[in-house]
Amino acid sequence: MTFRRFALLGFIIAVAPHGAEAQVSPRGATDVGKTQTLPSSTRYVPPADRRPAQFPAGWRFPAGRAPVVAKHAMVVSDAPIASAVGADIMRRGGNAVDAAVATAFALAVAYPEAGNIGGGGFMVIHLADGRNAAIDYREVAPLAASRDMYIGPDGKMTDQSIVGPLASGVPGAVAGLTAVLARYGTMSRARVMQPAIRLAEEGFVVDSAFSQRTKDYLERLGKFAGGATFAPNGQPLPVGAVVKQPALARTLRAIARSGRKAFYEGPIAEAWASELAQAGGIITIEDLRRYEPQWRTPIRSSYRGRTLLTMPPSSSGGITMTESLNILEGFDTLPPFGSTRWAHLVGSTFQRAFVDRNAKLGDPAFVKVPLTQLTDKRYAATLRATIGATRATPTSSLAAIKEGTQTTHVSVADARGNAVAMTTTLNELYGSGVYVASAGFFLNDEMDDFTSQPGVPNMFGLVQGEANAIQPGKRMLSAMSPTIVLDSRGRVLLVVGSRGGPRIITSTTQVVLNVLDHRMTLADAMSAPRLHHQALPDTLRLEPNGFTPAVNDSLQAMGYATSVGGAVGQVNAIMRVPGGFEGVADPRGSGRPVGY
Repeated sequence: MTFRRFALLGFIIAVAPHGAEAQVSPRGATDVGKTQTLPSSTRYVPPADRRPAQFPAGWRFPAGRAPVVAKHAMVVSDAPIASAVGADIMRRGGNAVDAAVATAFALAVAYPEAGNIGGGGFMVIHLADGRNAAIDYREVAPLAASRDMYIGPDGKMTDQSIVGPLASGVPGAVAGLTAVLARYGTMSRARVMQPAIRLAEEGFVVDSAFSQRTKDYLERLGKFAGGATFAPNGQPLPVGAVVKQPALARTLRAIARSGRKAFYEGPIAEAWASELAQAGGIITIEDLRRYEPQWRTPIRSSYRGRTLLTMPPSSSGGITMTESLNILEGFDTLPPFGSTRWAHLVGSTFQRAFVDRNAKLGDPAFVKVPLTQLTDKRYAATLRATIGATRATPTSSLAAIKEGTQTTHVSVADARGNAVAMTTTLNELYGSGVYVASAGFFLNDEMDDFTSQPGVPNMFGLVQGEANAIQPGKRMLSAMSPTIVLDSRGRVLLVVGSRGGPRIITSTTQVVLNVLDHRMTLADAMSAPRLHHQALPDTLRLEPNGFTPAVNDSLQAMGYATSVGGAVGQVNAIMRVPGGFEGVADPRGSGRPVGY
């Protein structure tokens, strides 16, 4: 058995593939570079209640892949070093909330294209004593924002909601993370943030995935100050380069010392607000001072005897997932995975849920959201009745509709029975591209998630309604879907969430279906081919080689416009199994589970 080692940040991280245990050791317990004695691997044996999966020939992720297993605790994130930070926090006595916050700040350093302090997110929490909580630290529109601010003189949309200083909402990440740590954490801010501070000071090593993502966004990086750090001389950083971020380290140290005030008030806030204003931005010190995260009650629903805890608005993910699962629960059993009828029922379900999502959802502080109706199983039954047995339904006949891809998700579970599902984002990779050089972070481009012009899709192709129109101080609608599934005894069964714009909702839901309906192992549930339907455009999207040509032909004969191309989401998940936890990072990405 070979183990991939990362000697950074004072940790030796041994990430064990194929079902072996993933360990984290602090520097000092074992000298860096010395050989560690690691547990010998054993052949992975799936839990007895799981069934072997079968995927089409040519599908790039074969069935039977093994998860990472751990006895006590697990973290899965999009950066291996960040997962290791969270796992080590729990190994040293912290709980899942401490670990989630530590992982989030580490992602702000080692995954700067999506992990952040210049964006926002959502967190769903289940505590071992049975309490549940959710916190909404989504960005808000600046006070100077206006409904038509992205419409040019010719009446057409500009790109200013996507790139540049006007694209950013007021960041909520620092306020949200510090608030949740204060309420439910057990460790001090300084202790939880120290690994991220050291990582910013000492640097992280560029891997091939990070180098490629930087290459893909060279044009955006080259327009702003971040290019000097992440794309010097207009070229992506090579694999093996070490990225040090002293300005970010200073900012994180100030937050560790003074909390949210360090970011939203005082010299750091004044410096970065001034820097943004000079570039043409409209976020002011007053915007920063006014920002507050919102504590919310998780949506609690049931599916086939299990309890789901999901995020309410301003996230649309929880409502849309719940509506979808309520529709599908009305079928006694789902058709065989990957069959024409399976794709028809699941795709039609997503189509109907997205019709409601796009037209009816927005910030509950500004619009009346019909939460009770949309999550009611009786309402789902009326939608289920509109799904024909042999024909697709045009979106235009379902409702008269009047009118964000690069997030990062963290799943955490600890030995005490606590769990955290957290999704955070800048929206597109590297957000607006604007890099606050004085403080060392990228700003989001979340303003594109508003309905800027009726009938005009945003960068994800979503055509949204009046409920999501721009207003000062308003939270833009999100697809983020952090979810915790409890078993029939109220114990954590699954901690799951995804990145991928609107595909977050459909990818997360499909992993839940694969685990609960198709009884796949967690690794197979994550590897399985996916589809996506978001109502508009009225297209059923299939992952390449994930469905047989015969299924595609049959769907088209039923009246679907199908498209093939691109991954549907990038999920990170943990499943409780006898004796511990299984952790799986989506093979579509470069994340990694770490546990102990």
